[in-house]
Amino acid sequence: MVSLKINGKAVEVPEGATILEAADKLGVHIPTLCRLDIPEFSLHNQGASCRVCMVEVAGRRNLAPACATPVMPDMEVKTHTARVINARRTIVELILSNHPKTCLTCPKSTACELQSLAAELSIQGIAFSGQTSRHTVDASSPAYARDMNKCVLCRRCETMCSTVQTVNALSGLNRGFATCIGPAFNMPISDSVCVSCGQCVAVCPTAALSEVNNAAEVWAAIKDPDKFVVVQTAPAVRAALGEAFGIPAGVPVTGKMAAALRMFGFDRVFDTDFAADLTIMEEAAEFIHRFKHGGKLPILTSCCPGWVKFFEHQFSDMLDVPSTCKSPQQMFGAIAKTRLAEELKVDPARMVVVSVMPCIAKKYEAGRADMGRDGRPDVDIVITTRELVKMIREAGINFAALQDEAFDDPMGESTGAGVIFGASGGVLEAALRTAYEWITGKTLDAVDFTALRGLRGIKEATVDVDGMPVKVAVAGGLGNARKLLEDIRAGKKQYHIIEVMACPGGCIDGGGQPYHRGRTDILKKRMKALYAEDKSKVLRKSHENPFIKKLYAEFLGEPHSKLAHELLHTHYVKRPRM
Repeated sequence: MVSLKINGKAVEVPEGATILEAADKLGVHIPTLCRLDIPEFSLHNQGASCRVCMVEVAGRRNLAPACATPVMPDMEVKTHTARVINARRTIVELILSNHPKTCLTCPKSTACELQSLAAELSIQGIAFSGQTSRHTVDASSPAYARDMNKCVLCRRCETMCSTVQTVNALSGLNRGFATCIGPAFNMPISDSVCVSCGQCVAVCPTAALSEVNNAAEVWAAIKDPDKFVVVQTAPAVRAALGEAFGIPAGVPVTGKMAAALRMFGFDRVFDTDFAADLTIMEEAAEFIHRFKHGGKLPILTSCCPGWVKFFEHQFSDMLDVPSTCKSPQQMFGAIAKTRLAEELKVDPARMVVVSVMPCIAKKYEAGRADMGRDGRPDVDIVITTRELVKMIREAGINFAALQDEAFDDPMGESTGAGVIFGASGGVLEAALRTAYEWITGKTLDAVDFTALRGLRGIKEATVDVDGMPVKVAVAGGLGNARKLLEDIRAGKKQYHIIEVMACPGGCIDGGGQPYHRGRTDILKKRMKALYAEDKSKVLRKSHENPFIKKLYAEFLGEPHSKLAHELLHTHYVKRPRM
């Protein structure tokens, strides 16, 4: 441990800690722009790119960046002297001098960290003028846009993409004033190994990276009298949406969300949890078939499109390992445009399926060639939780005051197993609840697989299925998925089932969720909300959902039937690694 003083107050921190970490311990605020700190996943990025966190250290002539300066015994630090404040203000003014002056129409307006920092430092004008950098906006991706004119070179996106996710789609390009962050050779992001997980968007402090906004398409579809527009909402959305309207983190707003969507004018409001139950029926059946007949194991969950594209790029020699099941989003769309359209006597060509998702990769997924039938996509439009927030505000709805409303039947009914899909470990837990009973023919009373829960990057367990040990694992984040897959490829590890989510923590931490700024306490509260909703359900196993039973009895036949494969399963393609 090392003892030092910050603003005259003594503090003790471990050797190797930075001044910024010591200040955090004291509750002393030092502004930063490039800091990316994710302790739950052992990531501390202290590249000192922005130099906003400068402080005075006794005995040193020059100011020091707090995020990259290790503490020393008996060090004395001052964080808010006139010299320090003036330096911070000058640095931010220089950043602003090379930044577009389009704050009023910027997609990150009011959520921009540069904007907030300028306000914090009382900057009321642009002090410097001169040459500004010029970059072409990359709008090649259906998921997000890259506007390097708004980049502040904090390199958070690069750290997230390369260090956490190990996708390596983004890196520093060029030198000096021409420096920018982008794919190799500055190729369009759609041509790169990017998997659209959206974690770069989630950590970008400005709008250099922002999701493609599809809200206008949704409004246009709702207003079109020739369209029958249905909406589905993913489980993780309800656990985070309320945060944008002053509702404490961890309070699910399921009923209010349904009410708001109905006020928009959607013809039907449904819950993706129904399709999550459907996914478990197909995925559990697929696992049991492989398990009993010597099929390829481990089986990998395939609900996450970012993860799917990742293994298509990085593990294309193992494309026979993942489940062939579509994601709940796509299964919902497939059933909506067949069975539901038939029941409602609506021409499928008139039906527009809108998804509200915590993830920008779902925008990419909806456009995949394998996600549709007869030339019609399963899902037509995808918006994120953040886009839904903007639409609610645009509509003038007082969200916090809304009375709870229920989803529409029959595709609004779900079990507790469906709702926990939004948390890392939830898909696997839901699958085990069903697979156990189908394999053993016995009732599973203890349905909580707590070893699979939490924010740990890799979780492993052995589940006793009537005397048969079933080895399972969960990977949250693509870097952790890479570790597991490389161990399997090398023969170091053996599992029966593995769940992978591209985002650390699962969909609650999706790239389209309200920004949490690295606060893992918020992620824990979101996760807790989903498990609380699961526990409150009368039915907690997917195969107990009466509407799912009816769907198979009257339409699909049985899990893994020919029609089920045609509508609910897909295939994967080999993609280049670089």
